[in-house]
Order: sequence, then structure tokens, then C-alpha cells
Amino acid sequence: MSETAPAAPPAANRWRAVRVLKVVVNAGVGESGEPRTKAEKVLHMITLQKPVATRSRATNRDFGIRLGQEIGAKVTLRGARALDFLDRAFAARDRQFDPVSIDRAGNFSFGIADYTDFAGMKYDPEIGVRGMDICVEMGRAGYRVRERRIASRPLPRRERVTPAETRRFLAEQLKVTFLE
Repeated sequence: MSETAPAAPPAANRWRAVRVLKVVVNAGVGESGEPRTKAEKVLHMITLQKPVATRSRATNRDFGIRLGQEIGAKVTLRGARALDFLDRAFAARDRQFDPVSIDRAGNFSFGIADYTDFAGMKYDPEIGVRGMDICVEMGRAGYRVRERRIASRPLPRRERVTPAETRRFLAEQLKVTFLE
């Protein structure tokens, strides 16, 4: 009998691979005018993409906000730009993350208190201290079933991303450590 080489382990199913669908970077200032313009400038400097204005959904007299008033700015990143931005954002947070921020669908959010935490950003007294919220949507191939126009359906449970899969993705791909 001749000895044969051991069989290679089965390749991981690429259709089950978890990936970042989109990253939304939001800077809400609560008022229009110069503060919102400064928030847009910060988002453009950090993401290198043009931000869009976010508008209020209701009137709140206590805060002096009217319906439809521009009160913030946001940028949506997808693909390689999203992964690059996430890498820089976690570097600004010393690669630490609280796993409580991961929801049931595997999505997560975190904040950055000041734009100068990013590498290469210098404080500009004209802008001041500006923070931002970062929301990340995770998914895998086939997520489009829930978003398509014709024959849209709820995403089957087996296709949803679990918090454990998100944790594994963050640890392996972005070298994040978790605060326990």
C-alpha cells in the first residue's frame, strides 16, 4: 500500500462569508448654519467623500428645530472605502470595542469623540471639537432578497449574521480586541 497525502481541509463557503455592507458616518449638530457646515467639512476631510445634509423629521420647539430643517450631515461608504475607513476608525479607538454595541442582526455602532483622533488630522481652531457616530451594517451574499423591488421577502434566519459572526469578523479582519 502506498501512502497518500492527507486530504486538504474543505474550503470555506464563500457565499457564507460575512462582509461589511455599508458604513454610515453621521455628525449631528442640532442646528443649521455654520455648525452644520463645519460638520460637513470634517466628514469630507475624514472620508474623502461629499457629505449630504440630514433633516429633522419633526418640530421640537424646546430645541428650536423645525420640520425639514438641516441639522446634521452624513456619509455612506461601501466596499473597499468602507473597510479602509473602519480600519482607520478602529485605529483611532486603539482597536478596542465594546461587544454590547452589536445588535441581534450583527450590526454595530460606535462613536468617536473628536476628529483629531484619526491619524494625520490636526486640530483646526476654526472647526473646533467635532465628534461623529459610525454605524456599520453587516451581511452576506443574498441580502438583496429583502431590498429588491420585485418579489422582496424577509431575509431567512440562516442568512442573517449573528453577533458571534460579527465578533469573529472584527477580530480576524480588523484585529479588534473586545472590552469584557
